[in-house]
Amino acid sequence: MTVDASAECRIARKMFEADNASQALGIEILELSPGHAVASMVVGETMVNGHGITHGGFVFTLADTAFAMACNGYDSPAVAARADIRFLTATRLGDTLVAEAVERARFGRNGLYDVTVRRGDDVIAEFRGDSRAQPRP
Repeated sequence: MTVDASAECRIARKMFEADNASQALGIEILELSPGHAVASMVVGETMVNGHGITHGGFVFTLADTAFAMACNGYDSPAVAARADIRFLTATRLGDTLVAEAVERARFGRNGLYDVTVRRGDDVIAEFRGDSRAQPRP
């Protein structure tokens, strides 16, 4: 994992360490810096639907995890305010999926992020998420 050693990414790293859902799916963080993250996941047997393709919810979860890491790379925790996904092509059992989250804008407590999910060079989904930084207690 290429991780920014700055204090800002501390929130994202701590969040991922406690993320039981992502951990259970075998999601790994490959890169992490403020406003940017890359996560990967191998499609397992329990992730395939009745059509023999990856269930869209798992693709969404991988993209959402990358999004969460990117928007939590700063000095205050952030949550999703909205997210949507466009599925472009199917994947199957054993495929390795890689999601790259890129910050497009950050203003006040709001952020806008795009996540591209790929299998090799093939783009399989595009995700967009809006984040909202939480006030400190």
